[in-house]
Amino acid sequence: MRILIYSANFAPEPTGIGKYSGEMAAWLAAHGHSVRVVAAPPYYPAWKVNPDYLRPRYRRDRWHGVDVWRAPLWVPKIPTGLSRVFHLASFAVTSFPIMLGQIFWRPEVVLVVAPAFVCAPSALLTARLCGAEAWLHLQDFEVDVAFRLGLLKGKLLQRLILRMERWVLRRFDVVSSISSRMIERLLTKGVQQERTRYFPNWVDMSHVRPSLASGSHRAQLGIDANATVVLFSGSLGAKQGLMMIPEAARILAERREIQFVICGDGVMKPKIEAAAAGMTNIHFLPLQPFHRLGELLAMADVHLLPQSPDAADLVLPSKLSGMLASGRPVIATCREGTELHSIVSVCGIAVPPEESATLAAAAIRKLSEEPEVRVEFGRRARAYAEANFERDAVLGRVFEGLDRAASAVADDVVA
Repeated sequence: MRILIYSANFAPEPTGIGKYSGEMAAWLAAHGHSVRVVAAPPYYPAWKVNPDYLRPRYRRDRWHGVDVWRAPLWVPKIPTGLSRVFHLASFAVTSFPIMLGQIFWRPEVVLVVAPAFVCAPSALLTARLCGAEAWLHLQDFEVDVAFRLGLLKGKLLQRLILRMERWVLRRFDVVSSISSRMIERLLTKGVQQERTRYFPNWVDMSHVRPSLASGSHRAQLGIDANATVVLFSGSLGAKQGLMMIPEAARILAERREIQFVICGDGVMKPKIEAAAAGMTNIHFLPLQPFHRLGELLAMADVHLLPQSPDAADLVLPSKLSGMLASGRPVIATCREGTELHSIVSVCGIAVPPEESATLAAAAIRKLSEEPEVRVEFGRRARAYAEANFERDAVLGRVFEGLDRAASAVADDVVA
């Protein structure tokens, strides 16, 4: 099958959304599909275009059996609500001619990964012009998140954009998302249930394992082998409530056996570093290469997953699957009734967003003092990941359904 993937974030050293777009494309190519990708140059989470991709601005590469077309985009130095809109819109404009050029390849499926939703119209038009199935995959509801977090403001603007979003959503053949609650939200936006598809973020269970050696990271940071390491690893973005980490570390400053590690990059990093200045129980690591991800996650005794309460029911963090696969307990800030709460309650501690730093510190202290509880939570975490997020099972199930759907679309076109 010829599959065209349209994703702003597609990195050779995969992280975040780029990780899943890249791994999905490589998996499809390895399973006999012909795959093309239209993407921006790597820029996330540093919010700076990788120097290797500055010239030529338009380029075509071959990566793991996948043809990748790159189109330039504007990257703001300080991302704000309005600048993010122009940032993503710039890629939608520069990539539009490349998308139209793919019509002559005649893809059978056009799959657009959002963020960025502004790319959805180009993907829809391309699919319609060549008779392909149009598939939109939502990693989060970026429009809703933007207004809830105040990145975009104004009731009139909100009504206008939500109406446009609803119009676009209802015209895709398939709209998928990463959690059952997000699927339910699609229904409220007018998407017919038979067009929805559950497509969770997956994890390569062989790459992330509880038994992986983790001493090198501890040694690099000067952390004692017997210390309890509380780890946050991922992009440092505004919608994650990350400031509770230095606050919790300050509360636990006298507990020298508890050490915090923050690994990643993003717009919030300078603010977090400033809040942690002078504290000896909090350490920073740069974004780690993908081949060391399993070792990094295994360093943790406890994973910390803060979330902004205003976004908790609109996203299910992609990093959660890796945390669970590492066989370690998770402490997450989320409200009862959210999908994140239902998962974390099985294999860790869900902390209400109110007074999150104080409550998280209490949960961290409890797990530090009760290693047998950590072991049991970790066992449950690994079991949950194996049952729900194993890569080959997830991709095999989703794309088996895609084969049938694409055949049905082709039959309709012939008829």
